[in-house]
Amino acid sequence: MITIRRAGERGRGKFDWLDSRHTFSFADYYDPRHIGFRSLRVINEDVIAPGAGFPTHPHRDMEIITYVLDGAVEHCDTLGTREVVKAGEVQRMTAGSGIRHSEFNASPTEPLHLLQIWLLPNARNLAPGYEQRELPPLGGALALVAGPKGGDGALSINQDARLYAGRLHAGAETTHRLARGRGAWLQVARGEVEVGGELLAAGDGAAIENEDTVTLTATTDAEVLLFDLA
Repeated sequence: MITIRRAGERGRGKFDWLDSRHTFSFADYYDPRHIGFRSLRVINEDVIAPGAGFPTHPHRDMEIITYVLDGAVEHCDTLGTREVVKAGEVQRMTAGSGIRHSEFNASPTEPLHLLQIWLLPNARNLAPGYEQRELPPLGGALALVAGPKGGDGALSINQDARLYAGRLHAGAETTHRLARGRGAWLQVARGEVEVGGELLAAGDGAAIENEDTVTLTATTDAEVLLFDLA
């Protein structure tokens, strides 16, 4: 069963420095039909003005992944981390027992475009942590970006969840197998893909349950994220 979440149906937070689209309930946007999907709690698509960003603020008991589409984000936190995460890189922050951090557009002239992803952890009060990597080569097949064991260039996350990403040329097809009892969330970052007879465009998402496989066909050049969730 595939349930589509269209880009235009998402919540929105708009300020002079930020345009944020919320796939699931977040901040002042609340929809009881869209609280999250399994352990996936937040997918925010953020466009941040040059030089602007989120001042220091707290988090706890969440696995937070930042996937940069265009530009670069400057990250600082109370672990002493000071890093710039560029397009083509991905970051994981374990908020755990408590962490404070800030995120700013590192460019004074160009906008920053990213996906902010939150997953519920498998335990509370974990030790806070930080990890940053280049994305694996994103060719015609889906590549592992984050998983419970990390390794092979993937981030390590404290949840029975795996995040895959892929860049597909128009006409390309790829299939992902789901183990019994698992579900998937598909998020289209760029372009258009077809799944289960449905056409999804940039910003669209889909919950996929009670399926053995997920087959994606790109109708244009596309970039997608696929979450395989317990």
